[in-house]
Amino acid sequence: MTEAIIPLLSLIALEVILGIDNIIFISILADKLPDNQRSKLRFWGIGLAMVMRLCLLAFIAWILKLDQILFTLFRIDFSGKGLILIFGGLFLIYKSTKEIYHKTEIANEDKPAIPKNNSFKRLLSEVVILDLVFSIDSIITAVGMVQELWVMYTAVIVTVFIMLFASKPISEFIRKHPSFKILALCFLMMIGVSLLAEGFHFEIPKGYIYFSMAFAFLVDVIQMKTIKQK
Repeated sequence: MTEAIIPLLSLIALEVILGIDNIIFISILADKLPDNQRSKLRFWGIGLAMVMRLCLLAFIAWILKLDQILFTLFRIDFSGKGLILIFGGLFLIYKSTKEIYHKTEIANEDKPAIPKNNSFKRLLSEVVILDLVFSIDSIITAVGMVQELWVMYTAVIVTVFIMLFASKPISEFIRKHPSFKILALCFLMMIGVSLLAEGFHFEIPKGYIYFSMAFAFLVDVIQMKTIKQK
């Protein structure tokens, strides 16, 4: 039991870091809904992420087969995991680029804005797509770190509860500070590029991405405090 504590804590820490992408994406989509539906989307989005990961752990043998090569094109080997990462990366780049364009260009036009009908089901379906991509990536990462199945289950459950508690403060912070929302969208775009590159076997160390975004976040905080003092 004692020997499993360190791998368990390490896996929980890694899962929480990977879960930040999920929380930011859900928070940005939740901002499009009325106040009474935002918490509902966060709950269902993160809850479904937990269900997906637990179900994927039950089919761990099938998940491991996703690393097997399906076909080769232009001397690049494509696996099931690679195709999922490519699709997820393209989807994340598309969504983040579209949101950035909407916030920076369309919002500044003089034409009256036409209200959009952002249905709860449509936004939840988009969350489910990213949940699936992040879940498969998360489970394969977990398998590479630990061998005991109960450690993986425990790490997933604990991580999801942490995400549930952290989602509301993060969502409220992003909603109240538009500049941080643009920063979060740029972060998601970088994650999309990272997923796309990984699908083509060109891995970008995630530590570089998280460090650069942490630095940009710090600069934004300093700028915000400087403006308030004026």
